[in-house]
Amino acid sequence: MLLSSLLKKKKNEFSIPKQMKEPLRKLFAPILSRFETGSDLYTYKPLQRTVLIVLGLLFSGLASVVFALAQGKSPGYLFPVVIFGGVGFVSLVIGILGNDRAVAKIWGSGKR
Repeated sequence: MLLSSLLKKKKNEFSIPKQMKEPLRKLFAPILSRFETGSDLYTYKPLQRTVLIVLGLLFSGLASVVFALAQGKSPGYLFPVVIFGGVGFVSLVIGILGNDRAVAKIWGSGKR
């Protein structure tokens, strides 16, 4: 429940304190810049951010379960761990730290 203690729910949007958010945004700038760039119109709904965070948690949890259960077997088990873990990680970074454009862009909500 560390995630829920860091996040404050406010008007269907998640936010973390600015003194934490700014250094984290700088750390993950290579990921965020890819999704936050652009000048095209986009449609953003606060529910998209919530669903993105839940999706990230589910994929990260799935990667952890696969890693825990398949350890010691064929190294091929690392493929789904890397794929699911990567998707979960990017989803959490965009959902927690990204701006509205990044969340809309990851859902493909551009040009509406």
